[in-house]
Amino acid sequence: MANTYEMFSVRVTDVEHATPLIKRFTLAREDGAAMPAFTGGSHVIVQMQGADGSQFSNAYSLMSDPRDTRSYQIGVRLEEQSKGGSAFMHQQVEVGTRLTISSPNNLFALDPSAGRHVLIAGGIGITPFLAQLHELEAGSADYELHYAFRAPEHGAFQDQLANGPHAANTRFYIDSLDRKLDLAALCAGLDEQAHLYVCGPKPLIDAVIACAAKAGIAEQRVHWEQFAATPVTGSAFTVVLAQSGVELQVEEGMTILQAIEKSKAAKVECLCREGVCGTCETAILEGEAEHYDQYLSDEEKAAQQSIMLCVSRARTARLVLDL
Repeated sequence: MANTYEMFSVRVTDVEHATPLIKRFTLAREDGAAMPAFTGGSHVIVQMQGADGSQFSNAYSLMSDPRDTRSYQIGVRLEEQSKGGSAFMHQQVEVGTRLTISSPNNLFALDPSAGRHVLIAGGIGITPFLAQLHELEAGSADYELHYAFRAPEHGAFQDQLANGPHAANTRFYIDSLDRKLDLAALCAGLDEQAHLYVCGPKPLIDAVIACAAKAGIAEQRVHWEQFAATPVTGSAFTVVLAQSGVELQVEEGMTILQAIEKSKAAKVECLCREGVCGTCETAILEGEAEHYDQYLSDEEKAAQQSIMLCVSRARTARLVLDL
């Protein structure tokens, strides 16, 4: 059931400051071989290990040209509430550092049925669109990019966008200069062939989804991605591990995965801890889940057949899992 990834070793060949809080890392195989092929919107899981034995694992969008597989590029924002991964990348990773990464997976691909692609980025959410722009440049569909950020110094890769082949299709919105994106007007002006794509902070994603719904845009024409674990909220509940009969109490503020790891009641593989990789997918035998992942489709979530242990919670007081 769980997704499996090929994991392989790479070295960092370049590190560039894009903004005070964002760095661009270039990764390549040590043997010079080509990296696995990918499409715009793909991400990889990056595994990091500190000198003290600490381990981190984060998902990052690939932002380089999919036609060039000599290397990958990722953009990493230093998060204030970092679980450790972004701080590690910013403070300990340099040219020559060895990292382990996964083969690419794409949960945010361009829809080939769209007649127009409307891309909306907030802050570090620009990264998957940089790869997609290469694909759009080579295709025939119309596209436009709307990129919002707090202040001029926080707009990563502005020069690349403003002076490159996508300049005529790109609009910038800068909060500190009172140049704000009017989502309602944008959604209201879309024709039936247009698809919306949004990546960035949760408030931006929620606003785009709400504006699209108000404008009557069908859900299947709205695509979003956010690499940040959903805050753990909601009442405590009981999880039963069917294979051993062990019952665990999952407290408010704790994930199912954390409860299982704390008790050592079962071994669960999880690469991302953000609900995007699929490696901790587990079958539900009884009860219902409140799904917070981005891996399962809406239909799969409604079917209540499986759950991502790293982010999702129980909708019922008791949840029996095939573990």
